[in-house]
Amino acid sequence: MWDARYADEEFVYGTRPNDFLAGHIAELRSGRALCLGEGEGRNAVFLAEQGFDVTAVDASSVGLGKAHRLAGERGVGIRTVHADLADFEIVPGYWDLILSIFCHVPAALRADLHRRVVAGLAPGGAFLLEAYTPRQIAMKTGGPPDPALMMELATLRRELDGLQLTLAQEIIRPVHEGRLHFGDGAVVQVIALRPGPAP
Repeated sequence: MWDARYADEEFVYGTRPNDFLAGHIAELRSGRALCLGEGEGRNAVFLAEQGFDVTAVDASSVGLGKAHRLAGERGVGIRTVHADLADFEIVPGYWDLILSIFCHVPAALRADLHRRVVAGLAPGGAFLLEAYTPRQIAMKTGGPPDPALMMELATLRRELDGLQLTLAQEIIRPVHEGRLHFGDGAVVQVIALRPGPAP
């Protein structure tokens, strides 16, 4: 499905970074960044432009190929890993930033993935997430058609136990990111820190 979606020359979610990420980049400690479900690479490339050492993971080799193309056009380098998030190992205590932007997976996988995210952050590291909530189904401006793939703040608080949530909200905001995310969207936004001094 994702290979077919990314097969066009067009970047279907655009080439600009996600607005939530761009708006909070100054708050994030530079270092090793892991981008989950990164697709065509817009956020990974943006982080590389800000000086992060970036690894992008996605199940679509076509999307990751476009990510490398975008990185080349912008004059930065990123690492990519072609893997299913169910099987991808997040090295414990390693990452300064883990990014999840509209990375919608089944609930059981998401709970396990977020457990690995919590363990994967270095002390002082941050997890930044934006995703659609079930209210998005009625808005019809992007995202998966199944509300079971959406996220709610109460569930995320449980799944991210062990992290300190410094920003946590459900809001309606304009999402203009390529032709597949265009219009007001019902989103949940989280920035969560792993306690402890930075190494």
